[in-house]
Amino acid sequence: LRTSYRFNGYIHAKAIPGSSPELVRKLGLLCDRISVNIELPSEQSLRALAPDKPKENILRPMTEIRDALTQNKQELAVYRHAPAFAPAGQSTQMIIGATPDTDWQILRLSESLYKKYSLKRVFYSAYIPVGNHALLPHDQPPPLLREHRLYQADWLLRFYGFKASELLDDKRPSLDPLLDPKCNWALGHLDIFPVEVNLADKEMLLRVPGIGPMSAMRILKARRAGALSFDDLKKIGVVMKRAMYFITCKGKMYPGVRLTHSFI
Repeated sequence: LRTSYRFNGYIHAKAIPGSSPELVRKLGLLCDRISVNIELPSEQSLRALAPDKPKENILRPMTEIRDALTQNKQELAVYRHAPAFAPAGQSTQMIIGATPDTDWQILRLSESLYKKYSLKRVFYSAYIPVGNHALLPHDQPPPLLREHRLYQADWLLRFYGFKASELLDDKRPSLDPLLDPKCNWALGHLDIFPVEVNLADKEMLLRVPGIGPMSAMRILKARRAGALSFDDLKKIGVVMKRAMYFITCKGKMYPGVRLTHSFI
Protein backbone atom coordinates (compact mmCIF):
# COMPACT_ATOMS: atom_id res chain seq x y z
CA LEU A 1 0.00 0.00 0.00
CA ARG A 2 2.70 2.51 0.91
CA THR A 3 5.40 1.75 -1.63
CA SER A 4 3.67 0.02 -4.53
CA TYR A 5 0.35 1.93 -4.60
CA ARG A 6 1.61 5.16 -3.00
CA PHE A 7 -1.30 5.23 -0.56
CA ASN A 8 -0.66 8.05 1.92
CA GLY A 9 -3.89 7.78 3.91
CA TYR A 10 -4.51 6.36 7.38
CA ILE A 11 -3.52 2.72 7.98
CA HIS A 12 -4.30 0.91 11.25
CA ALA A 13 -2.28 -2.31 11.35
CA LYS A 14 -2.60 -5.26 13.72
CA ALA A 15 0.40 -7.19 14.99
CA ILE A 16 -0.22 -10.83 15.88
CA PRO A 17 0.80 -11.70 19.48
CA GLY A 18 4.26 -13.27 19.36
CA SER A 19 5.40 -11.33 16.28
CA SER A 20 9.15 -10.81 16.02
CA PRO A 21 10.50 -7.38 17.11
CA GLU A 22 11.93 -6.85 13.60
CA LEU A 23 8.54 -7.26 11.94
CA VAL A 24 6.84 -5.02 14.50
CA ARG A 25 9.47 -2.35 13.88
CA LYS A 26 9.00 -2.53 10.10
CA LEU A 27 5.23 -2.47 10.47
CA GLY A 28 5.36 0.61 12.69
CA LEU A 29 7.36 2.51 10.07
CA LEU A 30 4.66 1.83 7.46
CA CYS A 31 1.40 2.36 9.37
CA ASP A 32 -0.20 5.23 11.31
CA ARG A 33 -1.44 3.19 14.26
CA ILE A 34 -0.48 -0.29 15.39
CA SER A 35 -2.43 -2.67 17.62
CA VAL A 36 -1.77 -5.86 19.53
CA ASN A 37 -5.20 -7.13 20.57
CA ILE A 38 -5.38 -8.35 24.15
CA GLU A 39 -8.56 -10.24 23.10
CA LEU A 40 -9.93 -11.09 26.59
CA PRO A 41 -9.96 -9.14 29.88
CA SER A 42 -8.08 -11.63 32.09
CA GLU A 43 -5.30 -14.21 31.97
CA GLN A 44 -7.77 -16.86 33.16
CA SER A 45 -10.08 -16.13 30.23
CA LEU A 46 -7.17 -16.27 27.80
CA ARG A 47 -6.12 -19.68 29.10
CA ALA A 48 -9.67 -20.96 28.70
CA LEU A 49 -10.56 -19.60 25.26
CA ALA A 50 -7.25 -18.69 23.61
CA PRO A 51 -4.55 -20.96 25.06
CA ASP A 52 -2.31 -20.28 22.04
CA LYS A 53 -2.14 -16.59 23.04
CA PRO A 54 -0.40 -16.45 26.42
CA LYS A 55 -0.35 -13.11 28.20
CA GLU A 56 3.42 -12.67 27.70
CA ASN A 57 3.11 -12.95 23.90
CA ILE A 58 0.63 -10.06 23.94
CA LEU A 59 2.40 -7.77 26.39
CA ARG A 60 5.89 -8.21 24.92
CA PRO A 61 5.12 -6.61 21.53
CA MET A 62 3.06 -3.92 23.32
CA THR A 63 6.18 -3.09 25.34
CA GLU A 64 8.31 -3.05 22.19
CA ILE A 65 5.87 -0.68 20.48
CA ARG A 66 5.81 1.62 23.52
CA ASP A 67 9.61 1.73 23.65
CA ALA A 68 9.86 2.32 19.89
CA LEU A 69 7.37 5.20 20.14
CA THR A 70 9.42 6.77 22.94
CA GLN A 71 12.65 6.38 20.98
CA ASN A 72 11.07 7.78 17.82
CA LYS A 73 9.82 10.82 19.71
CA GLN A 74 13.38 11.53 20.85
CA GLU A 75 14.71 11.04 17.32
CA LEU A 76 12.15 13.44 15.86
CA ALA A 77 13.08 16.04 18.48
CA VAL A 78 16.69 15.92 17.23
CA TYR A 79 16.02 15.41 13.52
CA ARG A 80 12.56 16.33 12.29
CA HIS A 81 12.99 14.35 9.06
CA ALA A 82 13.53 11.07 10.93
CA PRO A 83 11.06 8.35 9.79
CA ALA A 84 7.93 8.38 11.95
CA PHE A 85 7.01 5.23 13.87
CA ALA A 86 3.23 4.72 14.20
CA PRO A 87 2.53 8.46 14.66
CA ALA A 88 -1.06 7.75 15.82
CA GLY A 89 0.24 5.51 18.63
CA GLN A 90 -0.89 2.04 19.64
CA SER A 91 -4.23 0.61 20.72
CA THR A 92 -5.76 -2.72 21.68
CA GLN A 93 -9.13 -4.48 21.68
CA MET A 94 -10.93 -6.88 23.98
CA ILE A 95 -14.12 -8.90 23.66
CA ILE A 96 -16.89 -8.18 26.17
CA GLY A 97 -19.42 -10.80 27.30
CA ALA A 98 -17.72 -14.01 26.16
CA THR A 99 -16.31 -14.60 29.66
CA PRO A 100 -17.52 -13.84 33.21
CA ASP A 101 -15.07 -10.93 33.65
CA THR A 102 -16.76 -7.93 35.31
CA ASP A 103 -16.81 -4.29 34.25
CA TRP A 104 -14.62 -3.56 37.28
CA GLN A 105 -11.96 -6.00 36.03
CA ILE A 106 -12.17 -4.57 32.53
CA LEU A 107 -11.81 -0.94 33.63
CA ARG A 108 -8.89 -1.75 35.93
CA LEU A 109 -7.16 -3.51 33.04
CA SER A 110 -7.79 -0.58 30.69
CA GLU A 111 -6.50 1.91 33.24
CA SER A 112 -3.35 -0.18 33.71
CA LEU A 113 -2.79 -0.45 29.95
CA TYR A 114 -3.11 3.31 29.50
CA LYS A 115 -0.55 3.92 32.24
CA LYS A 116 1.99 1.19 31.42
CA TYR A 117 1.87 1.20 27.63
CA SER A 118 0.73 4.75 26.81
CA LEU A 119 -2.15 3.42 24.70
CA LYS A 120 -4.16 5.85 22.65
CA ARG A 121 -7.29 3.73 22.79
CA VAL A 122 -8.80 0.54 24.17
CA PHE A 123 -11.58 -0.81 21.95
CA TYR A 124 -14.41 -2.91 23.40
CA SER A 125 -16.28 -5.40 21.23
CA ALA A 126 -19.56 -6.96 22.36
CA TYR A 127 -19.47 -10.74 21.96
CA ILE A 128 -21.78 -12.04 19.23
CA PRO A 129 -22.46 -15.81 19.43
CA VAL A 130 -21.26 -17.52 16.26
CA GLY A 131 -21.06 -21.15 17.38
CA ASN A 132 -22.11 -23.69 20.01
CA HIS A 133 -18.81 -24.40 21.73
CA ALA A 134 -19.30 -25.54 25.33
CA LEU A 135 -16.99 -22.81 26.69
CA LEU A 136 -18.83 -19.99 24.94
CA PRO A 137 -22.17 -18.43 25.92
CA HIS A 138 -25.00 -18.84 23.44
CA ASP A 139 -28.66 -17.90 23.10
CA GLN A 140 -27.91 -14.44 24.49
CA PRO A 141 -28.14 -11.07 22.74
CA PRO A 142 -24.86 -9.17 22.18
CA PRO A 143 -24.20 -6.94 25.23
CA LEU A 144 -24.29 -3.75 23.18
CA LEU A 145 -25.50 -1.52 26.03
CA ARG A 146 -22.71 -2.84 28.24
CA GLU A 147 -20.20 -2.10 25.49
CA HIS A 148 -21.59 1.45 25.26
CA ARG A 149 -21.31 2.00 29.04
CA LEU A 150 -17.70 0.76 28.98
CA TYR A 151 -16.84 3.24 26.24
CA GLN A 152 -18.41 6.02 28.33
CA ALA A 153 -16.42 4.97 31.40
CA ASP A 154 -13.26 4.68 29.30
CA TRP A 155 -13.82 8.27 28.13
CA LEU A 156 -13.95 9.38 31.76
CA LEU A 157 -10.59 7.70 32.42
CA ARG A 158 -8.91 9.32 29.43
CA PHE A 159 -10.35 12.83 29.31
CA TYR A 160 -12.11 13.65 32.59
CA GLY A 161 -9.55 12.73 35.24
CA PHE A 162 -11.53 9.85 36.76
CA LYS A 163 -9.97 6.70 38.19
CA ALA A 164 -11.46 3.25 37.73
CA SER A 165 -11.85 2.91 41.52
CA GLU A 166 -14.13 5.98 41.55
CA LEU A 167 -16.56 4.38 39.13
CA LEU A 168 -16.62 0.75 40.34
CA ASP A 169 -15.26 -1.51 43.06
CA ASP A 170 -15.55 -5.07 44.38
CA LYS A 171 -18.98 -4.34 45.85
CA ARG A 172 -20.24 -2.62 42.67
CA PRO A 173 -18.55 -4.56 39.85
CA SER A 174 -21.00 -3.62 37.07
CA LEU A 175 -21.85 -0.32 35.39
CA ASP A 176 -25.45 0.82 35.74
CA PRO A 177 -27.38 0.07 32.53
CA LEU A 178 -29.90 2.85 33.26
CA LEU A 179 -27.47 5.70 33.91
CA ASP A 180 -24.26 6.75 32.21
CA PRO A 181 -21.20 6.37 34.51
CA LYS A 182 -20.72 10.09 35.11
CA CYS A 183 -24.33 10.70 36.16
CA ASN A 184 -24.20 7.61 38.34
CA TRP A 185 -21.03 8.87 40.03
CA ALA A 186 -22.56 12.32 40.59
CA LEU A 187 -25.68 10.83 42.20
CA GLY A 188 -23.44 8.95 44.62
CA HIS A 189 -21.56 12.14 45.56
CA LEU A 190 -24.30 14.72 46.04
CA ASP A 191 -22.37 16.04 49.06
CA ILE A 192 -19.94 17.89 46.74
CA PHE A 193 -22.74 19.47 44.66
CA PRO A 194 -24.02 21.92 43.58
CA VAL A 195 -20.98 23.40 41.81
CA GLU A 196 -20.84 27.14 41.22
CA VAL A 197 -19.85 27.42 37.54
CA ASN A 198 -18.47 30.94 38.01
CA LEU A 199 -15.93 29.79 40.63
CA ALA A 200 -15.16 26.08 40.10
CA ASP A 201 -11.83 25.01 38.60
CA LYS A 202 -11.55 22.90 35.46
CA GLU A 203 -11.21 19.59 37.37
CA MET A 204 -14.45 20.22 39.26
CA LEU A 205 -16.32 21.41 36.16
CA LEU A 206 -15.42 18.15 34.43
CA ARG A 207 -17.13 16.25 37.23
CA VAL A 208 -20.49 17.86 36.42
CA PRO A 209 -22.77 15.78 34.15
CA GLY A 210 -23.42 17.67 30.94
CA ILE A 211 -20.09 19.52 30.99
CA GLY A 212 -17.36 18.12 28.76
CA PRO A 213 -13.75 19.19 28.13
CA MET A 214 -14.72 21.67 25.40
CA SER A 215 -17.55 23.31 27.33
CA ALA A 216 -15.39 23.44 30.48
CA MET A 217 -12.72 25.40 28.57
CA ARG A 218 -15.41 27.71 27.16
CA ILE A 219 -16.75 28.37 30.65
CA LEU A 220 -13.29 29.24 31.98
CA LYS A 221 -12.73 31.61 29.06
CA ALA A 222 -16.19 33.22 29.01
CA ARG A 223 -16.43 33.93 32.74
CA ARG A 224 -13.38 36.21 32.55
CA ALA A 225 -15.68 38.77 30.94
CA GLY A 226 -18.36 38.43 33.62
CA ALA A 227 -20.55 36.06 35.61
CA LEU A 228 -22.34 33.44 33.51
CA SER A 229 -26.08 32.72 33.58
CA PHE A 230 -27.94 29.52 32.72
CA ASP A 231 -28.74 30.95 29.28
CA ASP A 232 -25.04 31.63 28.73
CA LEU A 233 -24.26 28.00 29.55
CA LYS A 234 -26.76 26.80 26.93
CA LYS A 235 -25.07 28.97 24.29
CA ILE A 236 -21.65 27.65 25.34
CA GLY A 237 -22.78 24.08 24.71
CA VAL A 238 -23.47 22.73 28.20
CA VAL A 239 -26.11 19.96 28.16
CA MET A 240 -28.48 21.64 30.59
CA LYS A 241 -30.93 18.73 30.87
CA ARG A 242 -28.12 16.92 32.74
CA ALA A 243 -26.14 19.78 34.29
CA MET A 244 -29.05 21.77 35.78
CA TYR A 245 -29.35 19.44 38.79
CA PHE A 246 -25.73 19.84 39.84
CA ILE A 247 -24.80 23.50 39.32
CA THR A 248 -25.53 27.01 40.48
CA CYS A 249 -25.14 30.28 38.58
CA LYS A 250 -24.46 33.36 40.68
CA GLY A 251 -25.31 31.32 43.75
CA LYS A 252 -28.77 30.19 42.55
CA MET A 253 -30.04 26.76 41.53
CA TYR A 254 -31.88 26.25 38.24
CA PRO A 255 -35.55 27.26 38.72
CA GLY A 256 -37.66 24.41 40.11
CA VAL A 257 -34.72 22.06 40.71
CA ARG A 258 -34.01 20.41 44.06
CA LEU A 259 -30.72 18.74 44.92
CA THR A 260 -32.11 15.44 46.14
CA HIS A 261 -31.50 11.91 44.90
CA SER A 262 -35.19 11.17 44.42
CA PHE A 263 -35.90 14.42 42.53
CA ILE A 264 -32.97 13.95 40.15
